[in-house]
Amino acid sequence: MSAERAMRPGLLLSLLLCAALPAAAQQQDYAAANADRQAMLDLLGIKATRPGADGFNRDAPNAANYDEAKAGEPQLHGVLTMANGDRVDSARMWWRARRPELVELFDREIYGRVPASAPTIDWRVVREESAVEGGVPVVKKWLEGVADNKAWPQASATISLRVTLPRGKARVPLMLSFGFPEGFRFPGPPRPADPGPPYTEQLLQRGWGYAVLVANSIQADNGGLLKDGVIGISLRGKARGPEDWGVLRAWAWGASRAFDVLARDPAIDAKRIGIEGLSRYGKAALVTMAYDQRFAIGFVGSSGAGGAALYRRNFGERMGNLCASGEYHWFAGNFLKYCGVLTEFDLPIDSHQLIALSAPRALFIGAGTVETGDGWVDPKGSFLAAAAASHAWDLLGKPGLSSDVFPEALTPVTGGSLGFRQHQGGHNNRDNWPSFIDFAQARLGAKR
Repeated sequence: MSAERAMRPGLLLSLLLCAALPAAAQQQDYAAANADRQAMLDLLGIKATRPGADGFNRDAPNAANYDEAKAGEPQLHGVLTMANGDRVDSARMWWRARRPELVELFDREIYGRVPASAPTIDWRVVREESAVEGGVPVVKKWLEGVADNKAWPQASATISLRVTLPRGKARVPLMLSFGFPEGFRFPGPPRPADPGPPYTEQLLQRGWGYAVLVANSIQADNGGLLKDGVIGISLRGKARGPEDWGVLRAWAWGASRAFDVLARDPAIDAKRIGIEGLSRYGKAALVTMAYDQRFAIGFVGSSGAGGAALYRRNFGERMGNLCASGEYHWFAGNFLKYCGVLTEFDLPIDSHQLIALSAPRALFIGAGTVETGDGWVDPKGSFLAAAAASHAWDLLGKPGLSSDVFPEALTPVTGGSLGFRQHQGGHNNRDNWPSFIDFAQARLGAKR
């Protein structure tokens, strides 16, 4: 297994995306991100942050760990235990007390708060056409959502959303995916075609529609550009405070705005709209599920630290990586506290509680295996988090994970409303789409 394949898919993606920019722009954005990060550290009184795991040099003192014997046994605060120690013993107590308590903690310490000054979005269809995909007649629509920036014209955002629906069908279920601009191609040599039909054709052939939301059209994935996009509009030219929203929360908010317009389409069943993402977009998909209960199902792939994987495990990516200049902007400023004097063990919450916020809706969590290149995102850490979160589904009358034993690769754990599967295709969702679609069909009752 090569170091490049096994270590840092998220960083490799960032490097590839940056490679597409002119060198001067790269340096300017990098300098702006470093300055913004340092300003937040100064505001918090943090002199230095811990280094993250080194995913390239196995001989480094802080080399990423891929040995289960060294991962540690995380001691987790119970999903159904209030911060004051009270036991949550009813659905009423979950909805009125425990869930709001968890949301408040994630707002304050990890993802940040959506401000009242977040812009309204004006959606318009800019293009529509008929086509055939995978043998299925479809209607394709291109939508733009223009953010109202009258209060701060120096910032702007135009959200890009592409929708494809089976033609002539009414109230179809739909999967909304975080993705890239139309025609986007990763820098470097052309990638080989995926084996088998793409997930979009698989969905259409099973009676689903699909949509792609361009994450960077909501907010750029760059700490140096926080004064633009929807965050910039909401800040009105000010720097972020420690509890202001980060990019993951902005992407999730943008997915909610996409839901608003999708739900108005009579061809789409608003009660059967799901959200999907891979890697950093997998984090965003999980955050979307946690905050917006209108989404009926989620597909979270290889989300790693900051997503489904437990912070309190020493495996793959670590807190220090999330606090570095390439990723700190995903989170609220307060998140940086846990990379200074405080550590992940001081966090009042962990990812199992984020997963629990999706209950009792259907949620599928997946990843590749360590051996085939997805160790950086800690697949087992995501499974352990899902197992710890299952109690929320049980409380609310739905079965959680159907097994609490970490499964072999290619063995789906999908008997409950919370599912998990490891594939052997590396850092992708492609190899889990067939299993996810079966899971979704069973949970949402969509016809073949």
